[in-house]
Amino acid sequence: MRFTKMHGCGNDYVYVDAWRERLPADLPGCARRISDRHTGVGADGLIIVGPSRLADARMTMFNADGSRSEMCGNGIRCAAKLAYDHGHVRARSMRFETGAGVLAVDLRMRGTRVVGASVAMGAPRLTPGLVPVRRAGRGPKLVVTVAAAGGRHRLIAVGMGNPHAVCFVDDPDRFPVAEVGAAIERHPTFPKRTNVEFVARLRDERGRPVLRQRTWERGSGETQACGTGACAVLVAAILDGRIDRRDATIRLDGGDLEVSWPTDDATVIMTGPAVSVFSGVWP
Repeated sequence: MRFTKMHGCGNDYVYVDAWRERLPADLPGCARRISDRHTGVGADGLIIVGPSRLADARMTMFNADGSRSEMCGNGIRCAAKLAYDHGHVRARSMRFETGAGVLAVDLRMRGTRVVGASVAMGAPRLTPGLVPVRRAGRGPKLVVTVAAAGGRHRLIAVGMGNPHAVCFVDDPDRFPVAEVGAAIERHPTFPKRTNVEFVARLRDERGRPVLRQRTWERGSGETQACGTGACAVLVAAILDGRIDRRDATIRLDGGDLEVSWPTDDATVIMTGPAVSVFSGVWP
């Protein structure tokens, strides 16, 4: 099975072209083996890119532990690059079927080469049943406080097609992300588990807010970046009154994403890089 290793801001996945390749019967087991950073290719998960009856292409995603995930913001940019690079979709604007619905992707080009993409990520889900989160009330700001890893943590729940819990802290770089993130991921407040973002506002750059984010990703552990998480962070920062603009630079371990949410009922727009690392054959 031929594959391509790709990443967006360091959030890396193994991609398989389902137009060309015969897929293994046990995709969750394949995801676990191929993602292993000691005995496999090494990745945050496995993404299958192939034909769709609803859109130009379809993305099916598995986390490193073999669990299914609805959506990945960094992943869809790379999936769109693969579909274009392999000649399956020749338009620079395309529609992608995901577990979070059909999303519009606009490729960013440097000459004839795809270097990134801008994705209309859809409107944030801001009611408890759509995140999902166990909480009374209707939103839009879904604040929950959970006891985890020996402390109490104030979280803002946001759904971006997958669940997120945004935790504003003094210094994400010094925060025990692995310990607290692992505990919150599986907290009963989140019936489908959750991704967790630990965030602080940095100094503005060129008049634009900069938010520093570290991510504990559901099913994969701490990752270099999380695109849906960056969208959730911007939404939470706006709802919580932490920024006075509706766009921001989200600074992740693997690089920056630009995110905007023009109005409360609008789609969130995320823009960032898409990079091919290498290709190979998985026996």
